[in-house]
Amino acid sequence: MTLIRYLALSTLLVLYSLMFLGGYISAAGLGLTCPEWPLCPGGLAPSSEYLLEWVHRLVAAITGALVVATMVAALVNGGADRRMRIVAVTSAALVGTQIGLGALVIDLKLHAVLVAVHLGIGIALFSTVLLTTLFAFRLPRARAAVP
Repeated sequence: MTLIRYLALSTLLVLYSLMFLGGYISAAGLGLTCPEWPLCPGGLAPSSEYLLEWVHRLVAAITGALVVATMVAALVNGGADRRMRIVAVTSAALVGTQIGLGALVIDLKLHAVLVAVHLGIGIALFSTVLLTTLFAFRLPRARAAVP
């Protein structure tokens, strides 16, 4: 399997985990457990009371890096078609939007409309990452050179 396939699939799985964790945090009423953004009180090593929200932010940062890496891989991969590149770039734009919106949600103390928009963009992001993954698995396999 080519690198882009592993990267796209990893991105999809980590993003799904992030959405699951975000849903749990929202449903449990823990959205403002960590009232500062981007770090919780205590910085990179917060106390246990902030741990779940801190993990959510850490997984979000990892997801963002994976989405951007997948986009770069799609742009430099000669076998990637125009549709895959467009969807990968759209994913990166959506992840940037999610980061900004996530900060705004915290700063505005979980305003209901912003929380709903954050969820909606998250679903759109999941859709574009899923499409990128499907396109990656449709890429032709690299053939070994036969002497």
